[in-house]
Amino acid sequence: MRMEKRERFQTRRLLKAAVLSLSILAGAATVRADDPPPFPETVAQAVEAEKSNALPLTDFYNQAFTLSTSRAGALLAKENIDYTLPAGIGATRILYHSIQSGKDAVTSGVVLTPAGTPPAEGWPVIAWAHGTSGVARQCAPSAMKDVYYGGEGLTDMLAAGFAVVATDYHGLGAPGAHPYMNKTDQAQDIINAIPAAQAAVPELGKKWVVSGHSQGGLAAWGVAEHQKAKPDENYLGAVSVAGATHLGWFLDHPEATKGAGFYLAWHAYAVAQRYPGFKPSDMLSDIGQAHYKDVTENGCWLYGFLTYSGIEAPQMVKPEWRDNTWVRKFYLENSAGATPIAGPMLVIAGEGDNAVPVEAIRDTVEKACALKPTLEYRSYPGLDHDPVMSESTGFQLDWIKDRFAGKAAPSNCDS
Repeated sequence: MRMEKRERFQTRRLLKAAVLSLSILAGAATVRADDPPPFPETVAQAVEAEKSNALPLTDFYNQAFTLSTSRAGALLAKENIDYTLPAGIGATRILYHSIQSGKDAVTSGVVLTPAGTPPAEGWPVIAWAHGTSGVARQCAPSAMKDVYYGGEGLTDMLAAGFAVVATDYHGLGAPGAHPYMNKTDQAQDIINAIPAAQAAVPELGKKWVVSGHSQGGLAAWGVAEHQKAKPDENYLGAVSVAGATHLGWFLDHPEATKGAGFYLAWHAYAVAQRYPGFKPSDMLSDIGQAHYKDVTENGCWLYGFLTYSGIEAPQMVKPEWRDNTWVRKFYLENSAGATPIAGPMLVIAGEGDNAVPVEAIRDTVEKACALKPTLEYRSYPGLDHDPVMSESTGFQLDWIKDRFAGKAAPSNCDS
């Protein structure tokens, strides 16, 4: 079975957490963190891998609230929780008041704090925006033992002395349909998580940056756009890594993604959530529709990948898919680069990315630079979608530390 680098890397990450979790429960001291787990080859194995990394969606997520009595950003509930993260890290699940499509909504997430004593001004905050985990409720990172990205950036952020406020996004964890790839709605979830997290964990400081990967890279860009319209004096900047800021570009280049055709089932789901007049069958081919219900309800990222294994993007869609009014509208409104942003931004891309082609990110950056932002762009030769997140974490943290230190942010738009 053909596997791209991105899939191999992310699956190893997910399975490593699963194997470690099982070994801890079984008391198997012979399993080391660097032992590669068996690579799943079937949907059944994907189900078992995701199940072994899952935490139950307890009644905590199902609580009902009268949102008319609170404002966006309000903390609704919290609970302490244990994850398979290094010793000393604090973890507090939260439910909070957010806004989705202009309406009040409940969103879940988790606040992670470093080991040790916080500085006098409180822990500096990174608002973390995760990449695609799936669209079903059980795909919430706060309901995964490794918080989905535990070994892919989050533990590095915590080790560097930052608190991490990690939204699940609405519809993952808490009830509701997940507005997948909706730049505005995901930006709202990130922004509203900050005051809720500060209420839940008083040790958090006021200042914050946003950092996101893939789906979260688009969401982070959405935060920067929102800050231009409604600024927060405590916002210091945004980091977008392998950001899916390319949807408009993708309309004309669906063949550019390699081994990532399964995402189009979730794209169809996303358009359907945004526009009730759209039906997934308006976009998806018979091949694309064959497992649509499965991948939107019964599993998460690994399940979706193996369910559609070997199927490329052009096979997933009808020949006329890009001419559909709702598809075009959704893809164009959830692209980035054409709207002014506030604060400095760091944009990172992998030149070997098979899920979000580097050409698409460059196109976004060129559009954005025409608006004269403070924007630094950096690409990494040969790196695929997930490796570029891991390999660039140190550089991201250096950039973020400089923002908290009040240093002037670099910009290379002119070059």
